[in-house]
Amino acid sequence: MTNESRKFIGIDVGKEKLDVAIWGDNNSWQTDNNEEGIEQLLKWAESKSNSFVVVEATGGLEMKAVTAMMLAGIPVSVANPTRVRAYAKAIGQLAKTDAIDAQMIAQYAAVIQPEPQRVKDEQELTLSALVTRRKQLVEIRTGEKSRLSTAPIRIKEYILDHLDWLKKEIAAIDEEIQQMIFSHPDWKEKSKRLITVPGVGFVTAATLLADLLELGTVNRQKIAALAGLAPYNRDSGRKSGRRRIFGGRSSIRRVLYMAALSGTINNPVISSFYKRLVDKGKPKKVALTACMRKLLTILNAMVRDEVDWAPIMPVSV
Repeated sequence: MTNESRKFIGIDVGKEKLDVAIWGDNNSWQTDNNEEGIEQLLKWAESKSNSFVVVEATGGLEMKAVTAMMLAGIPVSVANPTRVRAYAKAIGQLAKTDAIDAQMIAQYAAVIQPEPQRVKDEQELTLSALVTRRKQLVEIRTGEKSRLSTAPIRIKEYILDHLDWLKKEIAAIDEEIQQMIFSHPDWKEKSKRLITVPGVGFVTAATLLADLLELGTVNRQKIAALAGLAPYNRDSGRKSGRRRIFGGRSSIRRVLYMAALSGTINNPVISSFYKRLVDKGKPKKVALTACMRKLLTILNAMVRDEVDWAPIMPVSV
């Protein structure tokens, strides 16, 4: 089938509702953002031959619907809301309602045609969910620790109890993640390979396996773009602006930041690269971002070539 016959579907996600529209059809409809509503959405989408769904990222509220569509084999892409809104402004669409947004997302899908999400199986979805839950618990623990120093004595007892519970929950999730990875031959091999790199630990390896399925299957430019570590030019006329990174998967950047930070101390390749950039006058934040990109490039090459870490990596990274 050609793109002319393809049906581009846009979904605007709310906490309670999903607004759905097809590009070229001025009508839209709404269903609940719960199991019953998503089941209704699946039946409707499956009845549309050669369909492609684009969902605007909405702080995780979209994930139940996206996961259900992926498991059902419906091509789906999660769009960056900043890009969708920029597109709307570019064509002069300033009005904003849920129904209008669904139509706009459908038009964005038809014109931009973003790449569909790589389909995950149930094991991959479970691993991703566990890694996400671990991150949430760690963030809660960080918040509780920051409150501990200023809390009254009585409240400190509650916080300490909560911190104890969080410690046990995080340990239980770590054990479940490790069991999942070690029961999966491919994940087990990749995780053991990844943690041979100084600075890369269990959490980084698990996050890469869960949220960057493309690792080892695409080139270094693409893998950097997927992680939001590809620098984009900001030049105009004679003005040469500072290049900036944009978009990508925040979960990957988060673990790579910690791995690169550790690597500036105990990884000879990353450490020397960081020092060289700083000595050239690069701001430390810029140098560390470059280290994150270099580290990801190395990890991508290791998985692709099925080799363990070596202080001197091949030029092909």
